Amino acid sequence: MVQIESLMLANHVEAHNGLLYMMGGGWTNVNQVIPPDAPAGPPFHFGVALTALVPWTETNKRHRASIYMEPEDGGEPLVRIEAEFETGRPPGSVEGADQRVVLAISGEVVFPGPGGYRAVAEIGPNETRSASFRVQHHQGPPMLRSA
Repeated sequence: MVQIESLMLANHVEAHNGLLYMMGGGWTNVNQVIPPDAPAGPPFHFGVALTALVPWTETNKRHRASIYMEPEDGGEPLVRIEAEFETGRPPGSVEGADQRVVLAISGEVVFPGPGGYRAVAEIGPNETRSASFRVQHHQGPPMLRSA
């Protein structure tokens, strides 16, 4: 079974050549300035960094990952991203060794209000990991409207 090794929230993430590149990683609070007459917060750019260990017997097979953000008390996901990945056995690898896969997901989400949220990663039917965070709204100047 594929195992989720780590899940981290960041401002932006990328994956290149099996390595994760992250900016602003490890946050647990989102502070947004909200104009008094705005219906919701502005779009928030985020990144999710995921590492998974693929057992030797599961290499060279396709696996499906699902990553979503939802209110901490449940409900409909605010954003959902589906991905498939496959890893092989590199030349010279030790027989039986797990293979590490890195996934980097970036996107935008609109939080309907302040409170607790979580990012959830699922691989297969039994492997789940989550990272909780809080969204805080602060009042800003009124929105300007054009005629």
